[in-house]
Amino acid sequence: MAKTRVHDLAKEYGMSSKEMLGHLQDMKIPAKSPSSTLEDAYVSIVRKKLKPILEARAAEIEAQKKAEAEAKAEEERKEAEKAERERIEAEKRREKERAEEERKRAAAEAARKKAEEERKEAERKRKEEEERNRVRDTAPKSIPSFTSLLDQIAQQEKVLEEQAAEAAKKKEEDRAARDHGKGRGRRSDRPSRGGESEETHRGGRRSSAPRVGAAVPGPVPEGESEGRGRGKGRKGGRHGHEDEDRYSRMAREAEEYNRSHVFEEAREAVEEAHQDTGRRRKRKERRKKQQAEAAEEQRIQEAIENDQDLSQLDTVKVPQGSTVADLAKLLNVPANDIIKRLFLLGNPLTLTESMSDDLIELVADDLGRDVKVMTKEEENSFSFYDDPKDLKPRPPVVTVMGHVDHGKTSLLDAIRHTGVAEGEAGGITQAIGASQVQINGRTITFIDTPGHETFTAMRARGAKVTDIVILIVAADDGVMPQTIESINHAKAANVPIIVAVNKIDKPGADPTRVRQELTEHGIIPEEWGGQNMFVDISAKKHMGIEDLLEAVLLEADVLELKANPDTFASGHVLEAKLDRGRGSVATLLVSRGTLHVGDAIVAGMAFGKIRAMMDPRGRNVKEARPSDPVEVLGLQSVPMAGDEFRVFQDERDARALADERALKARIEEQNKVKHVTLENLFDTMADADVKELNLIIKADVQGSIEALVDSLNKMDQSEVRINVIHSAVGAINETDVTLADASNAIIIGFGVRPDAKARTQAEQQGVEIRCYSVIYKAIEEIDAARIGMLKPTEQEVQTASVEVRNTFKVPKVGIAAGCMVQEGEVSRDDLCRLVRDGIVVYEGKLASLRRYKDDVKSVKAGFECGIGLDNFQDIHVGDIIETYRIEQVARTE
Repeated sequence: MAKTRVHDLAKEYGMSSKEMLGHLQDMKIPAKSPSSTLEDAYVSIVRKKLKPILEARAAEIEAQKKAEAEAKAEEERKEAEKAERERIEAEKRREKERAEEERKRAAAEAARKKAEEERKEAERKRKEEEERNRVRDTAPKSIPSFTSLLDQIAQQEKVLEEQAAEAAKKKEEDRAARDHGKGRGRRSDRPSRGGESEETHRGGRRSSAPRVGAAVPGPVPEGESEGRGRGKGRKGGRHGHEDEDRYSRMAREAEEYNRSHVFEEAREAVEEAHQDTGRRRKRKERRKKQQAEAAEEQRIQEAIENDQDLSQLDTVKVPQGSTVADLAKLLNVPANDIIKRLFLLGNPLTLTESMSDDLIELVADDLGRDVKVMTKEEENSFSFYDDPKDLKPRPPVVTVMGHVDHGKTSLLDAIRHTGVAEGEAGGITQAIGASQVQINGRTITFIDTPGHETFTAMRARGAKVTDIVILIVAADDGVMPQTIESINHAKAANVPIIVAVNKIDKPGADPTRVRQELTEHGIIPEEWGGQNMFVDISAKKHMGIEDLLEAVLLEADVLELKANPDTFASGHVLEAKLDRGRGSVATLLVSRGTLHVGDAIVAGMAFGKIRAMMDPRGRNVKEARPSDPVEVLGLQSVPMAGDEFRVFQDERDARALADERALKARIEEQNKVKHVTLENLFDTMADADVKELNLIIKADVQGSIEALVDSLNKMDQSEVRINVIHSAVGAINETDVTLADASNAIIIGFGVRPDAKARTQAEQQGVEIRCYSVIYKAIEEIDAARIGMLKPTEQEVQTASVEVRNTFKVPKVGIAAGCMVQEGEVSRDDLCRLVRDGIVVYEGKLASLRRYKDDVKSVKAGFECGIGLDNFQDIHVGDIIETYRIEQVARTE
């Protein structure tokens, strides 16, 4: 029967672990923590002694519940009565308000009608007054409906002609009447024409002189064309000029009247505009306020859609090392304001000079703005806010960390019952492997980190995305350098540590010594009064595995891990590689949301739409929930391991963000300048004598490239400078060989092989290609070449290239491959490697070599043969088997 833990017993009796520990202490029962186990006898004693307490507590709880129910009922009754009273009062208040509103509306309507009548009466009186005061004039009136100046002139001339004709006709009638009354007396004086009086000359004959019409702009009447003498003609001309002046004056007065009328209308319009200025300004201010409120509401809505924290909405994110101009642009303030404040602070800077983080915060605080200085890593990260009501429990993410060959992969193999460590080169995990296991109906996600010292970045990445760290330490080795490094990574990430002491079945194993050594690094066991759980296990013999998993689930319950699955997905890239048949392949760990097939995502500088997803067992899945590791296809490029990813609703947004990041990375790469200092001045002067070693690195996964480049950068480069001119994921191709030939570089392949065309081109151009499966061998060889201490070493000589045409199942043997030797000669004692799509999947030796049914020692190019591989059955049609032998070659350089 299994032992009972303190926290399980406390949960059974409905009390906290702390209360249960107090009761156990009163009963003198040994227990130190909630995870301590109790014997069955102790459990029986506890149940017996706690029974009265539990009964009393149950009665007290029942009475309390009854009292609470009665109080709640009474409170609900009072609330209902109060609500009814408030409803009745509100109804009365609304009735009163409606009556008052109706009265005000009737009064306003009566006032409006009265004002309308008064306005109409005033308008009528004003029109009557204008009609009485209007000047009656025969001058032509302005007709505002004229379409042009020519039409107006023609109409004016026509009016003047009609008026002139009417005046001439009237004067002719007056003259005829006067002549008829005085005709007889005046005929006797006709001979003395020169003595006619002035009155006679001013009579009708003078006034009807034909010259009158000469000044009128129109046709002259026919009956008035005969002359009356020179003098009469002159006097008639003067009278015509007087008429012409009068008409001109009338036209001028009409023009002045029209002008004054237009000016009056313009003045009235200006006065009305001045009166409306206040209303317009208020309307303009109101529109601006409404626009600002709409923009703020839209910004809040976008933040809610992107799951951002609304309390951080007004916080301005400023990149680290921003210049004065950049800060002014982000804060939307004039740059002179910032320069003035810097001057007052005693730090005068120009527009293009960078500011420190403290200086940025001081200036922003003085301007009354809230800022957050973003580091280079934080600029490419995303921050989200989830409502606590939306959070749901999620599986824990557990990272297994420790020293090389302490049994990390073997432990995971024991947990999930798969053979992973057997396929690793040299028995070392070369890439992060993520998997999920089901324990007692609960899911746990495991991440296996490599153990070699050059994989520090990958180990730190595993600690960054994990919830619980299992630190595995071999009982026979104790604490090693990578063990200390793993402890530091876990502490930096503030992650709880569970120590698994492995290999306790081996002779010389001392778990107590391991505990003692770990206390020096702050890892203290619970039984010694610390906070870390220790479990003794043996991964090979499956000892203590269940206790370790129980400790993991207990720690997960304490942490209360939760995430929001009902939103867009985000998480981290665990690993990425380039596959010849599938393209860019990335291993993602979802931290929040749900990832679906077809989602548009961006990870670092890579973007794309997910075409397919596979779980750790290689099965196609449609969605991935929090804490699920999946392998996705569809990214346009290979992301960097450790990059954060998120889902966008529109693929164009993802593309724009990825392009912006790529452009920023290129600019930063171009702006990298090595400045001369007093310390490196002499070295800079002697640079002409420094030799360079150019390298092109190709690997199967991105994490291996990072580890190899970091190790090369740590080497002493005083004699030979090491330049990595190109690094990428994928097989070695012809482009890499061309670049190596142009830059005099060596190609380093880690876990990948060159294809046939690349190998032929390299042989023709004399480019050296070195391929490795264990990283420290590559580092040692490059370091040996750098310091000039190369001893005679083993060199790989390729003997043949064989293509698999078919596979056969042989009883008691396994899978045999029917092959065609493409080039070279394969021998029975050659070593071999199986290459699939440019990736090495097996390295070993030949188990058998046959032609037909006979064992042979060798097979030349152009012949068929049957090949069996030693302890390897996963052979596919189209695979390439490369055979080689190891020769001792003396170094000449």
